[in-house]
Amino acid sequence: MSGAALGLEIVFVFFLALFLLHRYGDFKKQHRLVIIGTLLAWYLCFLIIFILPLDVSTTIYNRCKHAAANSSPPENSNTSGSFATATPAPSQHLCFKPWSYIPDGIMPVFWRVVYWTSQFLTWILLPFMQSYARSGGFSITGKIKTALIENAIYYGTYLLIFGAFLIYVAVNPHLHLEWNQLQTIGIAAANTWGLFLLVLLLGYGLVEIPRSYWNGAKKGYLLMKTYFKAAKLMTEKADAEENLEDIMEEVRKVNESIKYNHPLRKCVDTILKKCPTEYQEKMGRNMDDYEDFDEKHNTYPSEKSLVKLHKQVIYSVQRHRRTQVQWQILLDQAFYLEDVAKNEASVAHQFVHTFQSPEPENRLTQYFYNPTVEWYWECLLRPWFHRILAVILSIFSVIVVWSECTFFSTRPVLSLFAVFIQLAENTYNYIYIEIACFLSIFFLSICVYSTVFRIRVFNYYYLASHHQTDAYSLLFSGMLFCRLTPPLCLNFLGLTHMDSSISHQNTQPTAYTSIMGSMKVLSFIADGFYIYYPMLVVILCIATYFSLGTRCLNLLGFQQFMGDNDMTSDLVDEGKELIRREKRKRQRQEEGENRRREWKERYGQNREDSTRNRNVHTNPKESNFSDVNPNRSASKYTRGNNNRTERDRIELLQDPEPMDFNADTFTDDPLDPESGRYQPGGRYLSMSRSRIFDDV
Repeated sequence: MSGAALGLEIVFVFFLALFLLHRYGDFKKQHRLVIIGTLLAWYLCFLIIFILPLDVSTTIYNRCKHAAANSSPPENSNTSGSFATATPAPSQHLCFKPWSYIPDGIMPVFWRVVYWTSQFLTWILLPFMQSYARSGGFSITGKIKTALIENAIYYGTYLLIFGAFLIYVAVNPHLHLEWNQLQTIGIAAANTWGLFLLVLLLGYGLVEIPRSYWNGAKKGYLLMKTYFKAAKLMTEKADAEENLEDIMEEVRKVNESIKYNHPLRKCVDTILKKCPTEYQEKMGRNMDDYEDFDEKHNTYPSEKSLVKLHKQVIYSVQRHRRTQVQWQILLDQAFYLEDVAKNEASVAHQFVHTFQSPEPENRLTQYFYNPTVEWYWECLLRPWFHRILAVILSIFSVIVVWSECTFFSTRPVLSLFAVFIQLAENTYNYIYIEIACFLSIFFLSICVYSTVFRIRVFNYYYLASHHQTDAYSLLFSGMLFCRLTPPLCLNFLGLTHMDSSISHQNTQPTAYTSIMGSMKVLSFIADGFYIYYPMLVVILCIATYFSLGTRCLNLLGFQQFMGDNDMTSDLVDEGKELIRREKRKRQRQEEGENRRREWKERYGQNREDSTRNRNVHTNPKESNFSDVNPNRSASKYTRGNNNRTERDRIELLQDPEPMDFNADTFTDDPLDPESGRYQPGGRYLSMSRSRIFDDV
C-alpha cells in the first residue's frame, strides 16, 4: 500500500475537479485553454487539501520512528526502579507503518511541484489568460497586446510589494540575502495576501453556512426567498435584453455601413458570428451591400471601435443567455417549492407535482424514490435533517473560532484541533488522525470556497451553475483558489500545532511546511501577523451574525433578502406575482398540448380507418379497368383536374401574395421598424386574412 493512497487520491481529485468545472463551465463553447487553465488551478488546490492529511500521518510516523531510534535502553536491566521513574519513550512496536505511508523523498518533491505550479498560474498565467479571454481583438497578436497592456499595472503593483520586502531584508544588518531567503520572502508575500482575504471569507462562511441550513428548515422560508430572487432576476433579465438590443442595433448600423469589399469587413463578419442566430438572420446582407464603398463621402468606424464593439457583443450575449437559463431554473425551483407547501397538508402522503418533468426518470429512481418516499423526505424528514446538520456545523464553527483565537498557546494547549491530534498521536491511531485532519481542513475549505462560489462582484465575477459561467469568472475563481489554498493549509497546520514556527518545538516538520522555508527571515510576519490577524475572525463572525454587511448593502441600494424590510416584502410580492403569471402560462401550454394529443388519439384512428376503408372500396374499381390503359390514365387525369380545380377555388379566397414571397421570413410584424419598408410576410396592415373573409 506504499504510495497507493496517494495515487488513488490524485485520480479521485481529478474527476472531482472535472465534475465541478463541468457544472459551471461549458466545454463545448468555451476555449480549450480556458478550460485547461481553470481545471489545472482547481485540481491543484483540491489536491493540496486531500493530500495534506496523508502528509500529517506520515510526519507523525517519522517522528515516532526517530524518537524510538534515538531512545537507548538503560545499561542495567536489573534496576527496575529506574523504569518506574523514567518517561516511557515510543517503543518500536507502537511505531507501525500506516496504511497510507508515503516513502521519504516523495512528498517534498510533490509539494514543490504543486505549490510552484499553482503560484505560476495565479500570478502570471491566469491573469494574462483572463485579459486575453475578455479582449475583443480580432487576431491573436491583438489580444496578446491588449492583455499585456491591461496586466502592466497589475504586475507592477505586486513587484512594488515584493520590492518593499526586499528593501526591508537588505536594510536589516542581521540578515544576509540568499536565494532561499528571497524565495521565503516571495512565499511570505503571497501567503500574507492570501491570509488577509482568507480570514474575511472564513468569517462569513462560519456563520452563513449553518444559518442557511437552519433557515432552510423553516416553513416557507425558501419559497419566500425564491420569490425575492425571481423579482431581482426578472429585473436583471430585462436589463440584459435591453442591453442586447442596444448592442445589436449598433452592430446593424456597422453591418450596413461597411460593405463586402471594405478592409474591415472580416472584422464585421467575426462580430456577426458572435451574435444570436435570430439577429444574424435579421441582419442578413441586402442587395445594395455589393456596392463599392467610397472613402471620401462616407465615414466608417475604426478598428479600435470594432474591437470595443466585439467585446461588448461577447459580454452582452453571454449575459443574456445566462439570465434566460437562470430564469427557467428558478421557475422550476419555485414551482417545486410551491408543490412542497401544498403537499404538506396531504392526507394521502403522496407527493403530487403540478408539472411533470420533461425528462423521463430512471426506473431505479422511480422504484426507490416513489411519490410516497418523496413525500416523507420533502415534507417530514428534510427539515429535521437540515436542523441536525445546522447544529453540527455550528459546533464546528465554534471550535474553529476558539482555535483561531488560542492556537498560539502551547502550554497549556488550548486549540481543540491540536488537542484532538495530540490524543491520536499518543495512541498512534493513524486512521483517526487522517479522518480528523480531513474533516477539519474540509470544513475550513467549505467555509472559504462556498463564499467564493456565492459572492458576486456586480457582473464582472459571478459563478453561475448549469454551464452559465463565462471565461473571465472561471479564470478569476482559479486565481482565488490558488491564492487562498496555501495560507489555508498553513493556518490548519498552525491550529493543529504541526507547524514548528507555531508550536516552538524542535520536531520534524511536515513536508508541506518544509518547502515554505523558515519565516524567521520576516519575524514581524511570523510572530505577529500570522498569529494575531486570524483573531479578527471573531469580529467578522459577529458582524455576519447580525447581518451588518447585508444591511449596509441594502442601504446603498443593493437589495438583499431581509425579513424585516419593506423593500424585501415588496420584492417578494412582485416575485410571487411573476411566478403565478409564469405558472398560468405553462399550464395553458400543457393544456393545449394535452388537447392536441387527445384530438390526435381520438380522430387520428378514425381517419386511418376511413382511409383504409376508402382504399378497400377504390381498389376493386381500379381492378376493373386494369385491362384498359387509356381509361386508367384518363381517370388519373380527371382526378388530377378535380384536385387542381379544388385548389384553384381555395386560392381564390386567399390574399394575393407578392412575387418574392418567402414563407421562411414570415413575421407577425409586417413592417420592419428599422427600415420602414414592407417585408414579404404575405399580408398588409390594412388587409388581414382573418378579417376580409369573415363573412365568406
